This record gives sequence, C-alpha cells and structure tokens, in this order.
Amino acid sequence: MPLNSYRFRSVWSVDCPPERVFEVLADLGGYPRWWPEVRQARQVAEDAAELRCRSVLPYELVFQARHNAKEPDTGLLRADLVGDLDGTASWRVLPEGSGSRLVYDQEVVVRKPLLRRLALVLRPLLKANHELMMRSGRRGLRTYLAAPVG
Repeated sequence: MPLNSYRFRSVWSVDCPPERVFEVLADLGGYPRWWPEVRQARQVAEDAAELRCRSVLPYELVFQARHNAKEPDTGLLRADLVGDLDGTASWRVLPEGSGSRLVYDQEVVVRKPLLRRLALVLRPLLKANHELMMRSGRRGLRTYLAAPVG
C-alpha cells in the first residue's frame, strides 16, 4: 500500500435507535453540530457537502463528501470523498440491544501536497491524529443523541 493511502475502521456503540442515528449520520451538513473536528460543512448538493476538518495536528483537510449509497433499511451510508482526501467512507448502522452499533470504514488516498511529501515521516502521527478525531466524534455523537430532539 502506498504511504499516502490509509484504511481505517472504527466501531462505536450509542444508546439510540438505529433510525435516529442513521438520520443524524446521513445529514452531511450537520456534522459540525456534533463532531468538533469537522469545523465547517457547506451543503453543495442534496446529498453532498464540502467538509473542513482539523484535529490535533496543525493542518486542515478540505474535501467533498457525496453519498453514493443511502439505505436506511440496511443501515448503510457510503460517500465518495474528493479533495485533500480521495476515496470512500461508510457507516453501517446496526441494532444493538436498545441502541445501535456503528461501523465506520474509510479507504482514502491523501492528496494534500505537504502531507504527501512528508508521508514517510508523518504516517504514524496521521494515524494517531485520525484515532483522536474518531474518539472525539464518538463522544460528540453520544452527547448529541442524548439531548432532547428539537
């Protein structure tokens, strides 16, 4: 695998029914409401948004996410990513007890020039940065879903 290619998987459990979780995750423009590292989301089409993300490391990633699968019956959300990251990201939302189990998969190639040039040196830091972002997203989603709707 090239040094600027990444595969990530995260599994989260949340105390909320899958239908509500799916609704929140399907709203690409709403990610900044619950995920602190998604600094900005600008809706560019019905199923697409431009996202600006920044975690602990001092760089920002800007990319468009466009749904290519949105299947509430199976709990599948998948989006193509284009920009500083090219690839796909998907959520699988499954029932788990009285809540939901979320499986997030991402396969991307980093296109941001500085990160490509420094891939050999930065790879471990970029992976750690991603893990921190995912932990924060999990906490943010749990808090958001626990709040009263409306």
